[in-house]
Amino acid sequence: MIAFTSPYLWYTTRATGLVALVLFTVVVCLGTFVSNRVGGTSVGRFELNELHRSVSMVAMAFLVLHIVTTVVDSYVPTGWLSTVVPMTSSYKRVDVAIGAVAFDLILAVWASSLMKTRMANTSWRFIHWFSWLAFVAALAHGFLTGTDGRTGIGLAVIVSCASAVLATALWRFFKRPTRALGRTALSPLAPHDATKTDATTTRPFPSGSIQRDRTRR
Repeated sequence: MIAFTSPYLWYTTRATGLVALVLFTVVVCLGTFVSNRVGGTSVGRFELNELHRSVSMVAMAFLVLHIVTTVVDSYVPTGWLSTVVPMTSSYKRVDVAIGAVAFDLILAVWASSLMKTRMANTSWRFIHWFSWLAFVAALAHGFLTGTDGRTGIGLAVIVSCASAVLATALWRFFKRPTRALGRTALSPLAPHDATKTDATTTRPFPSGSIQRDRTRR
């Protein structure tokens, strides 16, 4: 049985923290594409939206594993309360508090996604803006608290994630494409509304041309 002070717990904490950061980077970038309704013939908007949801669930799993292994490891006195309440950890109080803020914001965004159909669209979009703040807090937490955050591969991962999200944010601000009409992502299996058919379908020819055709006959 692995002891609570086993280095394997610490290795797991470090690894899952970096993986969670990479996954949440992908989530933020995909979320930007989904919100702008980016999609084409190869990859449609519905597929991007489903990929965004799937990656977010995997990211949450790694984040929970990162938190659990950190708290269970008795070598680092953090405690369960410090995972959601900032400034309650006896280990690197400010650095861990930033991570708690990131986790709280991510929980708010995740909960709003689960209740999207029961919320007003404006409220859902407002809460989803917290994902940007959560990502910045996660970057700061990883850099300040992480053992590998300031050197080597860990620092390279943090810089790469920050660069990817920054590039996505700049693209959204400066080269934001024209958003398509309709909802963000509709299932291709959704029923078609016959009452919203195009006028060219119901009236393929002008009435005058039909009248002239009858006169000729």
